[in-house]
Amino acid sequence: MIHGRQRHPKQPGSDDVPDADGGPSRAQVRTLALLLATGIGLFVCYRLAVPFLPALTWAVVLAVLFAPFQGWLAARIRQPSLAALTAVLVIVLIVVVPATFVVQRLVVQSAQGAQLIEARVKSGEWRHTFENLPGLAPLVDRIEQQLDLPGNMAAFSNWLSGAAGSIVKGSLFQLVGFCITFYLLFFILRDRQMIRQTLMAHSPLPPADMDRLLTRAGDTIFATVYGTLVVSSVQGLLGGLMFWWLGLSAPLFWGVVMALLAVVPVLGAFLVWVPAALFLALEGSAGKALILVLWGLLVVGTSDNLLRPVLVGKRLKLHTVLAFMSVVGGLIIFGPAGLILGPVALTLTTELLKTWSHRNEATTASAGTTEADR
Repeated sequence: MIHGRQRHPKQPGSDDVPDADGGPSRAQVRTLALLLATGIGLFVCYRLAVPFLPALTWAVVLAVLFAPFQGWLAARIRQPSLAALTAVLVIVLIVVVPATFVVQRLVVQSAQGAQLIEARVKSGEWRHTFENLPGLAPLVDRIEQQLDLPGNMAAFSNWLSGAAGSIVKGSLFQLVGFCITFYLLFFILRDRQMIRQTLMAHSPLPPADMDRLLTRAGDTIFATVYGTLVVSSVQGLLGGLMFWWLGLSAPLFWGVVMALLAVVPVLGAFLVWVPAALFLALEGSAGKALILVLWGLLVVGTSDNLLRPVLVGKRLKLHTVLAFMSVVGGLIIFGPAGLILGPVALTLTTELLKTWSHRNEATTASAGTTEADR
């Protein structure tokens, strides 16, 4: 008696046997169909996720930055959902409330400043600055004729007022975006260990390589956010101090605005101090305007060039040019979320290339050892 189930040889026409004309077998067709269906599903999921990419990006960034705080709460609040909810509420108070106040003040102050400059240009007061410099009179006349300063300033003021109105109208969409961000943040904080385990389980990389990849992603987020915040804070502090020393209005507010603008490399604090210098010149304070320009170029601008490579580039382990291109390119492709997505994408790609290089070296060394044994 033969115990167990007998294994019969594959008969012609079975799944693993190619067709008589040499075509693919049924198993191969099924595999191709499965790959095609999986590819279509992934593409559809990608298209579904694209509208939520900015909110998801900022939710992940906040989760990484505040993970130690949430861990501290979780050790004291035994219910994971309550600990995550408490962390989200604290983050809202720390991030959203100050940002909303600054944006509103920026819109109001910008519109008022543009209207004030427009009024001075229309009245011709700006010409008084050059009355004591007769040699520049022909240049002033040419500027007035060629540039049409009153008309251009009126157009700029109208555009700025319209932009401010658009920001106010778009506040509803921003509110929806904030709600989605913090909705996702709650679940990421609550389930972050499960998310990490899922990524480790479904990754084609070995656990050690995947762990290193996730660690580098976290380091990139920390370096980009904290390094950028330190650099921008220094620039805002330096600019605000100069505004205070020159007697300009609201130095604290404009220092905060310069710090926020300095976060983006292609913008920077000069968007505040250049118009301020222009305003001082139109007001007749040419000396103060010159001091502000020199301070902005030699001190504020130099602080960015000195601190950013040290605080951001070295921790990212990327060349300064590559770090700059990743941020600017990310902003162009992804919008504000690209400030994080660009450096993270470049860092992860670099790590994946290193993984391939290490595997190729190991394969070459193994092949050399085998050949030597022969």
